[in-house]
Amino acid sequence: MLPPLLLRLRRPLVLGLHLLLIPLAYYAAFALRFDLRMPEDVAPVFWSTLPYLLGARLASFLIFGLFQGWWRHVGMRDLVDLVRAVTLSSALLLGALFMTSQVAGVPRSVLVLDWVLAVLIFGGVRFLVRAARERQFRPWRVRSGKRTLVVGAGASAERLLRHIQRDDSDSTWLVGLVDDDPGKRGMRMHGIPMLGTSEDLPALIAARQIEEVIIAIPSATREEMRRIVQPCMDSGVEFKIVPSMREVLDGRARLSELRKVQVEDLLGRETVALELEGVREDLEGRVVMVTGGAGSIGSELARQVAALQPSRLVVLDQGETPLYYIAMELETSFPGLDIVPVVADITNEGRMEAVFKKHRPDSVFHAAAYKHVPLMEDNAVEAVRNNTLGTLCVAKLAAKFGTRKFVLISTDKAVHPSSVMGATKRLAERVVLGWPVLQASRTDFRAVRFGNVLGSDGSVVPLFRKQLAAGKPLTVTHPDVTRYFMTIPEAVQLVLQAAALPDAAGRICMLDMGSPVRIVELAENLIRLSGLEPYSDVPILFTGLRPGEKLHEELMSDVETTFPTALAKIRVVQTPETEAEALVSGLDRLGAAVEVGSSDDCVAAICGLIPECVSPLRERGLHAAFAR
Repeated sequence: MLPPLLLRLRRPLVLGLHLLLIPLAYYAAFALRFDLRMPEDVAPVFWSTLPYLLGARLASFLIFGLFQGWWRHVGMRDLVDLVRAVTLSSALLLGALFMTSQVAGVPRSVLVLDWVLAVLIFGGVRFLVRAARERQFRPWRVRSGKRTLVVGAGASAERLLRHIQRDDSDSTWLVGLVDDDPGKRGMRMHGIPMLGTSEDLPALIAARQIEEVIIAIPSATREEMRRIVQPCMDSGVEFKIVPSMREVLDGRARLSELRKVQVEDLLGRETVALELEGVREDLEGRVVMVTGGAGSIGSELARQVAALQPSRLVVLDQGETPLYYIAMELETSFPGLDIVPVVADITNEGRMEAVFKKHRPDSVFHAAAYKHVPLMEDNAVEAVRNNTLGTLCVAKLAAKFGTRKFVLISTDKAVHPSSVMGATKRLAERVVLGWPVLQASRTDFRAVRFGNVLGSDGSVVPLFRKQLAAGKPLTVTHPDVTRYFMTIPEAVQLVLQAAALPDAAGRICMLDMGSPVRIVELAENLIRLSGLEPYSDVPILFTGLRPGEKLHEELMSDVETTFPTALAKIRVVQTPETEAEALVSGLDRLGAAVEVGSSDDCVAAICGLIPECVSPLRERGLHAAFAR
């Protein structure tokens, strides 16, 4: 860090240095032209033309901002600006020589040499300052810190290497890089050698006595992460990961921060690139409502919508405490935005009508729902009331008050539903896409269907972490059970994209969930990432499938077909819907069953409306029908 006095005098000192170096470079050009012995008749030419060069060069450097540059961070952009400034000043000098009839007295080679020397001297000074700040001139420096191997040789690795080399703590000793690109073999990055590929990791860790591995491939797929992490776990070395640009942009990490590899990283897929312009145009300057806005998906929807600058964001939830916290967070993060937290039950038609009448939302993201499968098996009446009838209530009000777009957040459990929760969400899909009053309205109704969301309230990963922290066995329902997974930010990004997609109007959108993951494998990886061994250090208990659960979830049924859209990760689903009259009469029966509080009548009505439902829901429906 420079002393305060030098910081205050920085610009005068930089100007003085340039006033010294400009004549020096010009004189050196003359000297080189005449083999270091300038003839006496040439010296007056030098002195008479020097003022023109000083004026032209200082003006050009000022135009290109070269006096304001931060030399410790000088890079290629600064070098390009320097070349442009020197070229402009040389052209201005040549023009001045023509106007003063002195061009014949200055050898053309001097002008060329002056251009080359100016670029070398001014560029060299700047890079010398950067090199000094990065401590490149310390041949006596004793290497210390953890012997570290970096996996990856792309942009993330380059930023990481620069940060480590500037670090004054000497906590990291960079031994080398590994990368699977054969074209990078034998090369160096910031002086650090390329030692091999990821297949060489076990041998390199042993031969080079590696103590830490840093994974600098934020977009690595699940298989790539496993291939990298496995030899690290086998050898017992510490391993960390560079945060992705999405984590940085979301404010969840900084580029300089490394974090431990988490089980979510082993489920990784290609990073979703949000098409911000189309989404921003859809929401910017408009009133947006998010129901269920205090839940896992709803709160992330609220965060990402807020970043797109709506005129007002109405965050609605029946949970007072979580709503208070998300509202406080949004007001802090987006101080200029009109945030309206609303405590309301979506099944309370009077209350919801008052909310719609007051705020008249342009877009509604309907995320309010009960989602826990086993819990809803024992509370079928409330599942129907909230997930199906509540959706109908909100959708009818959206149509009544002229909402432009209504997006239902659905689930893969709505496909061949085996549970009450999945069936109520399938009915919600049919309501928003097939209810006569809604179809006749000008509101664009659509649904978005995806699978399990990592880290959401009550999901499997937080449960595993709690069990692990408590020293208890990890519980898995079945050795073969699989689920589709997606991170919360990724799911919400794709929901926003699907909401803005013209192809999705009046349809169900299905998000690309990648490949299903075995839950037992998830548990094993989480145990290993904690430095323990599954089964020997931490038992895994198989408890059996819970009520309403399947071994494997599906993203579409056998009677549905999908079509691609303009976005590779989103497809639209073509599904045969129940006839409008049958849907209306069936929901009337369902509403009557809710009013009398009969779970059996609810289940029987559900199965009548959803003929594609499967066991155990189908058997429960048959039993309920015979019992009536």
